[in-house]
Amino acid sequence: MQEVNSSAEVEQDSVRLSPARQSPHAIPGKKYGWPSRLRSYLILDPLIWLYTLVLGLLALPGGLFDRSGQRLHWFSRAWSWLIMKTILSPVKVIGLEKIDTSKSHVYAVNHASAMDIPFLYVHLPFQFRIVFKKELLSYPVVGWQLKRSGQVCIDQQKPTNSIAAIRSAVKSLKAGMPLVIFPEGGRTPDGEIKPFLPGAFFLAIKAQVDIVPVALIGTYEILPMDTYHIKSRPLEMRVGEPISTAGVTMRDTEAVSAKVRKAIEALYYAEGPAVQA
Repeated sequence: MQEVNSSAEVEQDSVRLSPARQSPHAIPGKKYGWPSRLRSYLILDPLIWLYTLVLGLLALPGGLFDRSGQRLHWFSRAWSWLIMKTILSPVKVIGLEKIDTSKSHVYAVNHASAMDIPFLYVHLPFQFRIVFKKELLSYPVVGWQLKRSGQVCIDQQKPTNSIAAIRSAVKSLKAGMPLVIFPEGGRTPDGEIKPFLPGAFFLAIKAQVDIVPVALIGTYEILPMDTYHIKSRPLEMRVGEPISTAGVTMRDTEAVSAKVRKAIEALYYAEGPAVQA
């Protein structure tokens, strides 16, 4: 939890950043003072931990017999729905209606906040799997849920340890199970989109499925790294046109990565109604 070192920080979180480095979608003049902090620390945070503990424990027995992952996905979506309702942030979804969600795609999403996961579970209207870092397995309840629900665990320190998970993910993609990836490999520390990891689109190329660029707007401003202060503000999910990998080989990985990043940046940095709210 971030320490309060000055009255200016109490008055407005964004003053930590110089004007040139203010978060891209900060709402001009919007202040999150002590009332917002107290609401977060005393109400929102405890409720979210309660949802996580209760639903996580309830999901565990069912996960032992749920080979399809459908039941655990339901629990994850219920957990996410409760969180999104609790934080009191209206959401607008743009462009998803243009995507044939009956087909298997890799959804490439910018990663700005711990709120990205519940956001996606609520607003992607189909079952999917997520590529996540091995470090998340160390979290009680959350780690158990990730492991049992068939998500794709990647060991960034020792990629060879992830070969079995990668093969399984390619097989699932080819069989029709969509996949969500965060190409940056972790949350942004300042709200800006960071360089993509090498090989981020290996799975999409290997399975020869389209990549759908997705930009989540406002999640960084709601809950950046290293804080438990959850704000409330409008959010958007902007979905771009699918990028084909048909005929693409691993030699083209860098070109594909550059194309997807350009598409996500165009969505993320474009002005929109939620930005001006």
